[in-house]
Amino acid sequence: MSELFGEHAERYADYAENSGPNAHYDRPAILRLAGGLAGKQVLELGSAGGGLTAQLAAAGAEVLGLDRGADLVQLARKRLGARARFETADLNEPLTMVPSASTDVAVASLVLHYLEDWGPLLAELHRCLKPGGTLVFSVHHPITGWLRSDRTDYHRVELISEDWDWNGKTVTGRMYRRPVSAVFTSLLEAGFAIDAVEEPQPTPGVEDPELDRILRTTPVFLYVRAVR
Repeated sequence: MSELFGEHAERYADYAENSGPNAHYDRPAILRLAGGLAGKQVLELGSAGGGLTAQLAAAGAEVLGLDRGADLVQLARKRLGARARFETADLNEPLTMVPSASTDVAVASLVLHYLEDWGPLLAELHRCLKPGGTLVFSVHHPITGWLRSDRTDYHRVELISEDWDWNGKTVTGRMYRRPVSAVFTSLLEAGFAIDAVEEPQPTPGVEDPELDRILRTTPVFLYVRAVR
């Protein structure tokens, strides 16, 4: 997936800026669950082209955005300048650039489903967060993942694929779907307490009526806020 996002970095950044699922569904829910951010140290995982980062910074947060794609990191730096800091990072590896107990809020918008094993990253986030700090994340909904699988074993973590239209370019995304129990057991085993679970409605502004209907009536993304 890092190759896909790298190959189409500018196209993806342009698409995500105003697309219904990103602009009117995902980002509003992430920001609402993150709460007041003025003066907070925020770690953003999968910062991509900086769309969500710009809103986090506008809310008063001091943001460190991490992304595996060097091209996306460069786009984010160009977009935000000194308003946020960005670094390339592989989320499967230790986050050595983040000091222990230095982060108030970690956000992961539609990125964790690209990782097969959440254990190492959640352990790192537990280390990075201050006591009482929060992790807010969104993932593709387990129900939708199950429907896109071969449906032979709900209980396993399984690689699935989905076709996306990025402003006229069809690309195939691959991600890991997992059962509901695996989402929450991983958090509990890493030392987090579950604070909120949401399946939100989109905000007004989705231009495509059919997409608006889908976002309002089907399980698209799942949102969780967990406390260290």
